Amino acid sequence: MQKRYTRVASILAAGALTALGGTASAQQEYPSRPIRFITPYAPGGSTSVLARLVGQHFTERWGQNVIVDNRPGGNTVIGTETLAKAPPDGYTIMLVASTHAILSSLIKTPYDPIKDFVPVAGLGVSPQVLVVHPGVPANTVQEFIALAKAKPGQLNFASSGAGGPTHLSGELFNIIAGVKTQHIPYKGAGPAMVDLIGGHVQMFYSVPINIIGHVKSGKLKAIAVTSESRLKALPQTPTFAEAGLPKFDVKTWTGVLAPAGTPRAIVDKLSGEIGALLAMPETVSKLDGLGMAAGYRNSQQFADLIRSEIERYRGVIKTANIRID
Repeated sequence: MQKRYTRVASILAAGALTALGGTASAQQEYPSRPIRFITPYAPGGSTSVLARLVGQHFTERWGQNVIVDNRPGGNTVIGTETLAKAPPDGYTIMLVASTHAILSSLIKTPYDPIKDFVPVAGLGVSPQVLVVHPGVPANTVQEFIALAKAKPGQLNFASSGAGGPTHLSGELFNIIAGVKTQHIPYKGAGPAMVDLIGGHVQMFYSVPINIIGHVKSGKLKAIAVTSESRLKALPQTPTFAEAGLPKFDVKTWTGVLAPAGTPRAIVDKLSGEIGALLAMPETVSKLDGLGMAAGYRNSQQFADLIRSEIERYRGVIKTANIRID
């Protein structure tokens, strides 16, 4: 009888070890198929560039394709809701920007910006540059303010979406400078840039990555930047503080989200690889050249940032009485 019990125990122990080995193997196999990387904006903007950069790193490290899936529309709601409804298995992630912390204070979203997602990692922070069409007869902030005051309601500013940081920038500039410019929303920075270069709108508050090439080629004029110091890529462009508007300080952060319920081991694996990418000197140099400061935040640090930004923007929106028309 004792031998029988011993044999049964051995079989059960072996089975348990096999199961544990299978579980460990399954975890090690992630990712075993392509990853879908959503950006809630149209192609051609900074989020597409960053998604491709991160996706390429994942592919090089893991040998799996990363498909950048642009889902513009609804002020980023369409793409973000798609992520919220995706299976929490690590095979659908999203490139998120500051809009995520702003929008719920302006409209009722079909998802909770905190409860329906798990932060994976923060990528960095970008200042915003006020750029204008070359035909606009102003080369400095003060000249532009004078022009806007002389033509109230006649100058239009583009945004990459209503309720996003580029929209908020325009509304805050109106308040701080005491002018009235009209908001024209687009489904991403790409379409906004096309119309700005074409002269259909006069101005745009953009992260540097979208406009540096156009400024250098003469297709756009850079008036000022919200960073504490001048950008290496645009050394001739003054900061807003230098230009006499120190209170105008709006920046855009970016990061990666996954659906709520995504296993912690997968979140940590994704986050760790993003951290490794952002620690590479060539990555830091590339982002610096595009006007973005690489700044890795792990999952908890990124979660803390999102919560604090939601509270900050809620206060700004209430104080400035900003609304989406």
